[in-house]
Amino acid sequence: MRAIRNHGAEGPRVAPFELFFDLVFVFAVTQLSHLLLDHPTALGGAQALFLTLAVWWAWMYTTWTTNYCDPNHPVIRIMLGGLMLGSLIMAASVTQAFGDRALWFALAYVAIQCGRTAVVIWATAGTGLQKVFIGVGFWFLISAVFWITGALLGGTAQAVLWIIALLLDYGAPMIRFPTPVIGRTSTHDWQINGAHMAERCQLFIIIALGESILVTGATLAGSTPNPATFAAFTICLLGSVAMWWVYFDLTADLAAERIESSDDPGRLGRSAYTYAHIPMVLGIIVSAVGDELVIAHPGGHADLPTVLTALGGPALYLAGHTWFKYIVFGTLSVPRLTAITALCVFAVAVILVPVVPPLVLSIGSLVILIMVAVWDTRHYRRLRMA
Repeated sequence: MRAIRNHGAEGPRVAPFELFFDLVFVFAVTQLSHLLLDHPTALGGAQALFLTLAVWWAWMYTTWTTNYCDPNHPVIRIMLGGLMLGSLIMAASVTQAFGDRALWFALAYVAIQCGRTAVVIWATAGTGLQKVFIGVGFWFLISAVFWITGALLGGTAQAVLWIIALLLDYGAPMIRFPTPVIGRTSTHDWQINGAHMAERCQLFIIIALGESILVTGATLAGSTPNPATFAAFTICLLGSVAMWWVYFDLTADLAAERIESSDDPGRLGRSAYTYAHIPMVLGIIVSAVGDELVIAHPGGHADLPTVLTALGGPALYLAGHTWFKYIVFGTLSVPRLTAITALCVFAVAVILVPVVPPLVLSIGSLVILIMVAVWDTRHYRRLRMA
């Protein structure tokens, strides 16, 4: 039984064990939301952003791995089980990653990235992919030095070294993993199954949206029942539905078809899914924090953290989706750019004149998201009739 997948084979695109693996990241997204909620400052936001990028990178490389390697192969399945353990330790360390559990986080992250890559190098022996993953492993070993050293030193040194480590991790695919002796790879060497990549990223968006729904439900459960709280809960839930609508109504399927038929799916997989989905995931996490703040205090005057999360989250989400559509279809979405501008203007107005209740922020955000979704539906319907 070969560990490498046959991209031309018929059958399910995503294996059940991949879905099981994703359960760990429900917890990871929850931890990231709690980190931002507990530290609604510039420093807390920067730490939450940094750790979200690290968590996403651990998940994303696993997605590339299962695109190439069969999750039903015993060795790959054992590897995924080990990755679940490492990911759970990493997620549990998120809230103290810049404190007492820095070394836990760093060791878990390094073990995930380096251990998985070693298995894939074995699995791809005798294929052109092995050269690609030797390059991947080379760059992860370099960044591992900075991750672990930073965790050991702590303080400012930790922040500086971890930023260098993350820049190395994110920058390596952009420059196509130049490695001594074997040289630089090409995106044409990354012959992925485009449909599988698209479906995996769609599922992560579902995970993030699901976590935001859990937040709204948990916040309602812990609040004193009253009409304002229930109204805020309803609006926030509809906001999550609107985000789903913007992504999944038509764009997700059309993008999956585009990457599946591309002559360079590796390039689209890197740009549209590996990178462009990051702002969308960040936007959902930030929106979940905004939802919790709005439901907890729907009346009164909105403070700065509530404004930035309730309006900034949807703006970030739409910015990511604009970038995604531009990469896949080559066009800039005017409705999304208009919606982002409207959200930013609304946020500035509320900050300058702080008399708007938090509930009104969520209502305004919901209306803008629905307008984008409705425009998309009408636009694609007109294209089909043309």
